[in-house]
Amino acid sequence: MNFIEKLQKRWTENKTLVCVGLDPDPSRFPEIIGDGPDSIFTFNRAIIDATADLVCAYKPQIAHFAALNAEDQLKESIAYIHSEYPGIPVILDSKRGDIGSTAERYAREAFERYEADAVTVNPYLGIDGVKPFTDYKDKGVILLCRTSNPSAKDFQDLLVGDKPLYECVAETIANEWNENNNCALVVGATWPEQLGKIRNLIGDMPILVPGIGAQGGDLEGTLKHGVDSNKNGLIINSSRGVLYASKENDFAAAARNVVLQMNQAIANTIAAI
Repeated sequence: MNFIEKLQKRWTENKTLVCVGLDPDPSRFPEIIGDGPDSIFTFNRAIIDATADLVCAYKPQIAHFAALNAEDQLKESIAYIHSEYPGIPVILDSKRGDIGSTAERYAREAFERYEADAVTVNPYLGIDGVKPFTDYKDKGVILLCRTSNPSAKDFQDLLVGDKPLYECVAETIANEWNENNNCALVVGATWPEQLGKIRNLIGDMPILVPGIGAQGGDLEGTLKHGVDSNKNGLIINSSRGVLYASKENDFAAAARNVVLQMNQAIANTIAAI
């Protein structure tokens, strides 16, 4: 199965829109994990095992591994998901974007070195910085559109003619760059009304939604404005709110409970839409 097919199967069969972001911070690990050379993988494995039946995807953030010289544990974490839970897609959150020849190397890094199912990409350089990723037809390419950070408006809201830039980005990706039907967008949960405008522009294309949990994103608004025609279509990410729900020995069970609560809140809200 390709990335989109895996994602759709998780939405429909596991009835979940929740993605758990794997952003390891050893300073926040419980003591039981220790500080050995494989502590990041040990922590990730416990979180994955506790939540695998409840999620539509996992999203490791590459900087949280690279800053700790832990790329080997990133690779090990992705390999573990593929071997133990092969139906769950893995999104490598690296926000790559560069000229064509370098973009081709970044695509190889994501899809061949780490064997991710999808990768986040910055569209700012245009199609020649994106095509090396979309050429991997079975992989997902999730492009930044309206990001969750407060200063996103500094550029993303600038008018191009009579439209904000983020709408131009959404339309271009949906209408011109998605010839292999493997594109998706990043739209923050902190901007539910903009999310609704983007959904109207792109149809049923998947949307990765960061910002739920520690960033204070609006879950109810995200669902009301963002679901697709099948009341799916979203990859709602929570990282710190899940990973660090407890610093005690029950950390994995606490993480599971947070995801259970998210799934229930999502189901209740969708039922009322």
